[in-house]
Formats: sequence, structure tokens, C-alpha cells
Amino acid sequence: MLTRRSILGATLVVGILAASPVLAENAPAFDAKAFAAAQKAGKPILIAVHAPWCPTCKAQAPILSRLKGEARFKNLASFKIDFDSQKDLLRKFNVQKQSTLIVFKGKSEIARSTGDTNKPSIEALVAKSL
Repeated sequence: MLTRRSILGATLVVGILAASPVLAENAPAFDAKAFAAAQKAGKPILIAVHAPWCPTCKAQAPILSRLKGEARFKNLASFKIDFDSQKDLLRKFNVQKQSTLIVFKGKSEIARSTGDTNKPSIEALVAKSL
């Protein structure tokens, strides 16, 4: 038997799942000049390797979106690399799998993770770039 609560719960879940790819798709695409400028300026940088079909990438998207909205990450330069179409960038950054997150502090790579969907550990990873 369907109740109002179960219908609202299902609607919420569908809404969250539908919004996740949108968040990922709205991330800025990798731009070599902007990346180089951010490195030269010593900014914290996040690169997210994303695939639209990847459930892990979809789970990471709202977490990354929320983190980018926090005041302490206001100077974070973030870029998205498409796993399916940007193979040259995958080679450049030595990425083997989608859902890879790489953080830089200026020109130095500080850390990376693959397949992580845990908000506290993703937050800790991104915080290493500060």
C-alpha cells in the first residue's frame, strides 16, 4: 500500500538521482590555459575525471558541488575531464579509471583517489590542496 510518506520519499530519491548528472555536467571542463594560470598563482586545484554513465561519478558530483560552495574552498579551481573523450588528458595525468579525483597545490600534485564516494574522505582529500 502506498502512503504519502513513501511517495514523497521516492520522489526525493528520484529528484536527487536526476540532479546528480546535472551537477557533474555543469562542472567546468578542463582548460589548459586556466589550469596553468591556477598553477602559476599557487591556487588549490581539483581535477575530477568524470564519465556520464558512471554511478560513482554521479555519487561524487553533489559532494563536490557542496564542497565548492563552502567558504574555505572559495579559491579552489576545479576542472572536469571527460573519461570517454579526453584520452590525451588521461595520459597526461596518468589516470586509469573514471571517478578519479586529483588535487594540486599550485604545480604540485598533493593527492588523488579513485572510486571514493565518502563525503568526509573526499572533503579531506580536497582540503589537502589548501
